[in-house]
Amino acid sequence: MLKIGSYSFNSRLLLGTGKYPDFDIQKKAVDVSGSEILTFAVRRMNIFEASQPNFLEKLDLEKYTLLPNTAGAKTAEEAVRIAKLAKASGLCDMIKVEVIGCWKTLLPDPVETLKATEELLKEGFTVLPYTSDDVVLARKLEELGAHAIMPGASPIGSGQGIINELNLGFIIEQSHVPVIVDAGIGSPADAAKAMELGADGVLLNTAVSAAKDPVKMAEAMKLAIEAGRLGYEAGRMEKKRYATASSPNEGMSVG
Repeated sequence: MLKIGSYSFNSRLLLGTGKYPDFDIQKKAVDVSGSEILTFAVRRMNIFEASQPNFLEKLDLEKYTLLPNTAGAKTAEEAVRIAKLAKASGLCDMIKVEVIGCWKTLLPDPVETLKATEELLKEGFTVLPYTSDDVVLARKLEELGAHAIMPGASPIGSGQGIINELNLGFIIEQSHVPVIVDAGIGSPADAAKAMELGADGVLLNTAVSAAKDPVKMAEAMKLAIEAGRLGYEAGRMEKKRYATASSPNEGMSVG
């Protein structure tokens, strides 16, 4: 069970809703993924204009919790304003804080992310800040009261997978709130690895939407995350330098 603030979920896959070829493929991918949390950029949706195409119309919203994000914000002030807009529209009081500090790498601004997180917590939001794999920053965000920490595995949309396994492991080890790996996941192997490291969940978008078959990839990601979590809970065997026979040698005769 994944618990974020007052919310509880059976699925540990958080799915983005952008960049799909069309709404029908998007809906099929969402359905097969088993995800219960859907995230989207508030700035890319005209949530107050009924005449605009809206992926929400294709979905049974009673089945999902929406996670608006503040993508596009360059400052804490912008992020807070976007979050309040989403809340005013009645979508959800849960928000993914995303404040970009470098438009070439799309890495988050640590100072503005801290400011936005602090302000939104005061406003009563359930706050999930997107951050780099900075161990100290992750700790400071948790100390502010963030309900989950969302470190990137690698640059947004890059599909490079987990670049800094060591730092990600440190963040997971120190955290007392859910750690949801966000950004850079490219394959089911990447998602499974994140979960085997002990992450509580994975948020991804492009890995599914940009796949040759988004629907099959959505199912693959679902299974990978489930397998990775089970592997983490089971506890892998210790790595050994030399071979160890899986069958006993005693009592065997060669003739």
